[in-house]
Amino acid sequence: AAATTPDPDYADRLDRARVLLRGRRIVALTGAGVSTASGIPDYRSPGAPRRTPMTLQQFLGSAEFRRRYWARNHLGWRHMDAAVPNRAHLALTELQQRGWMSRVLTQNVDMLHTKAGTRGVLELHGCYGRVRCLGCGWTTSRHRLAERLEDLNAGFAESVGGRGAIEVAPDADAVVSDTAHFRMIDCPDCGGILKPDIVYFGESVPKPIVTQAFTLVDEADALLVVGSSLTVMSGLRFARHA
Repeated sequence: AAATTPDPDYADRLDRARVLLRGRRIVALTGAGVSTASGIPDYRSPGAPRRTPMTLQQFLGSAEFRRRYWARNHLGWRHMDAAVPNRAHLALTELQQRGWMSRVLTQNVDMLHTKAGTRGVLELHGCYGRVRCLGCGWTTSRHRLAERLEDLNAGFAESVGGRGAIEVAPDADAVVSDTAHFRMIDCPDCGGILKPDIVYFGESVPKPIVTQAFTLVDEADALLVVGSSLTVMSGLRFARHA
């Protein structure tokens, strides 16, 4: 990183960080920037395409909107599932293995910290790999749901993928317009709405998760922020608390 940064004080600041963190109990807070090197885009980096993230109100307000969302997610989640951890994820895992860092709080839904071997990752915004019924709480894996959707929509992924590269957003939503014939399923137990186990814009992080995160910050001597602009309150509040 030092070779590519234009900041002439990089080395000095890194040395000061080493002195500050040496011997401290560290908890890390990570954002989308930690995963861009794994091929997962973010919302706020310079040059990032302008995107309008999914809101909870949109998802709940229209069956047609949900069908379009699931058609796009049916393509996008595969890209996220195929992503592999990069050097940043692996470095954090090494810090934990050496006993220098206790836990990772992440705003990301890509599960790359877990794939990298980090233990006890606290996913503030959920993860793409689970699906939950908003009615009865029934859950299933995204892989299992994909099998059901494949049976209902044979050839959909191939027909869309054959038209060129597909852009994927940070929440695993693929940018695809032709979704008119996609078929979605409801909860097999109660017929309720199925939703990825992800915190959408306009939705609150579950209180037990927030409480646990604050406890982890309280128990640490330092908070290490990696790959986050801290412009979203769900992460900024922990920095302010620290």
